[in-house]
Amino acid sequence: MSQKPPLRSLRCPHCGKPAIATADNAFRPFCSERCKLIDLGAWLGEAHRISLATPPDDALDPSDGEGLAPKPAESQ
Repeated sequence: MSQKPPLRSLRCPHCGKPAIATADNAFRPFCSERCKLIDLGAWLGEAHRISLATPPDDALDPSDGEGLAPKPAESQ
């Protein structure tokens, strides 16, 4: 007889209810389609964001005009 591995339960990131972490749960890590769609709506509405990395020190400074328009060629 083969034994099934124990079901792994985790908490739904939206409501906190238990959610089964198996391939059978099409909504994992969420407990339901409702929680999954609410979370998607939060991302689309920009309530959730991934912060940008800090720009390097030599990044373009908008006050110096670089990147806005090409500099005119210097005449010799």
